[in-house]
Amino acid sequence: MKSDNITADDVNTFYEKSKEDAENAGYHLNPDEAFTKELLESILINQDRYGYGACPCRLASGVKEKDLDIICPCDYRDNDLDEFGACYCGLYISIEILRGEKKLTSIPERRPGPGERKSTEKIAYKQSLSSLSLPVWRCKVCGYLCAREEPPEMCPICKVGKERFERFI
Repeated sequence: MKSDNITADDVNTFYEKSKEDAENAGYHLNPDEAFTKELLESILINQDRYGYGACPCRLASGVKEKDLDIICPCDYRDNDLDEFGACYCGLYISIEILRGEKKLTSIPERRPGPGERKSTEKIAYKQSLSSLSLPVWRCKVCGYLCAREEPPEMCPICKVGKERFERFI
């Protein structure tokens, strides 16, 4: 999957930054450098194509609001790591996989189908439960919570943008 706009230097730079960011946040990239760089190149291609880095192993709609849950790192990464030792595409792996203490297995798709996504009624109900003076925002990637008028511009834990937050309470 090559793009005229993505160079080997772009991929190498993205690889080094992604590896450093992952390690600083307590995560591990797949040690198979060639495989990892192919995934990262695909994320860069999606970034170039759609304007956001959708997971390369899922079909992006091209509409950012519909794909927020699959922008890397996706909302399902941590659950996949906890249960299977790797995320769906295999970009992130657990320490047990990295050390060879656990075997890598196939990871089933966790993303709900379009008909199963949260309805606006459920969101409205959840919001009405709170008697707090400020809304509570939750990062859908790492679970970070904060009480403030608006979500932060960037999650202080996993560094995703504010569009990846949902009103929690």
